[in-house]
Amino acid sequence: MKVTWLGHSAFRLDFADKVVMIDPFLSGSPVFEGDPLEAAKGATHVLLTHGHDDHIGDTVDICKATGAQFVSSFEVCMYLAQNGVNGDNVNPGNHGGTVDCGGFTVSFVNALHSSSTMVDGTPVYLGNPMGLVVKAPGEKVLYHMGDTDIFGDMALVHERHKPEIGIVPIGDRFTMGGETAALACQRYFDFSKIFPCHYRTFPLVDQAPDKFLAALGDDAGKVLVPQVGETMEV
Repeated sequence: MKVTWLGHSAFRLDFADKVVMIDPFLSGSPVFEGDPLEAAKGATHVLLTHGHDDHIGDTVDICKATGAQFVSSFEVCMYLAQNGVNGDNVNPGNHGGTVDCGGFTVSFVNALHSSSTMVDGTPVYLGNPMGLVVKAPGEKVLYHMGDTDIFGDMALVHERHKPEIGIVPIGDRFTMGGETAALACQRYFDFSKIFPCHYRTFPLVDQAPDKFLAALGDDAGKVLVPQVGETMEV
């Protein structure tokens, strides 16, 4: 599997004949440079962890341009189906469920956060936030935590899914900070590789993964810190 960090919580996964975009906040991102549709070229699926605008991002444009299947919570799927995504090509789910995406599956797990979008200055509820576990034949299990704090039932996520690749928010204020994120990784998981995310994007969040790396100690060697737009193979 090839993993490309596109800034914030946005990632592109390439494996087999699939191109999976997760939380593609690109055109509005202060750290992403380039053409969002070029970054999503060939997309077969778009996955969203929740409905905040810095995660929905360019989902509608990507789905329109590529015909990608859209996968998220029921509420987010229905909202975007009313706002430009092809309603016949959505694949909704909710906590505890697993959906078949044709060549891989996505399981929906808990995340401690919120989920809404702004319409005319008013927050609109968009279901509950989720983490996403991606499983594909012959590939390592990948867990995108979404926006979350640490929680004890991460132990059950590990027991049930045994993820090997972790995408972990570390930016603090709106998610776990680096020290708490390190605790989550070491107490509840046995990741072979870890991608930090949700940092450096805005002044209110941490600008570097230093706290995370320091708190991991000897496990810091598991962490991959790509530049925005850089692809790594796992």
